[in-house]
Amino acid sequence: MHAYTPDQILGAFRGATRSEVKKVTFAADFDTVEFDALEYYGWTDPKIPRRAYLVLERPDGPVALLLNRAPTTPRGRTMCTWCNDVTLPENAVLYSVRRAGAAGRRGGTLGTLICADFGCSRNVRRLPPAFHKGTDLERIRAERIEDLRRKVHGFVDKVLDTDG
Repeated sequence: MHAYTPDQILGAFRGATRSEVKKVTFAADFDTVEFDALEYYGWTDPKIPRRAYLVLERPDGPVALLLNRAPTTPRGRTMCTWCNDVTLPENAVLYSVRRAGAAGRRGGTLGTLICADFGCSRNVRRLPPAFHKGTDLERIRAERIEDLRRKVHGFVDKVLDTDG
């Protein structure tokens, strides 16, 4: 993923109102983020705890989404829908996002379980906890990275789909 400036990200929001975009607060460590090691960049708003943001690189430029964290956490242990990591130190949490177009204006949303710390890119790069001798670990890692990329893009595709 390319590095983007705060202004580029603010200009890339879809499905968010101008007033919502004006309230975006970037993470304190934004200037040190290693974008080239990420399939997407996500962070929680330090001023609005249940609000988070997602930035994804698309062929026509970045797309940013405003996510809303569910007020309650799921019962029991949950797994992130995107990275499927079973060794998460924290549970995945439910985030919802307003759909694009008329569906969003009518209140339509989509939700998914995502790592609470948005650490999916880090998680898919870790080696599996157990493996057999002769296993191609780099192939497994590459497949997990591609699977994450496919899932995140698929979610964003559904959010941006104005036909549905």
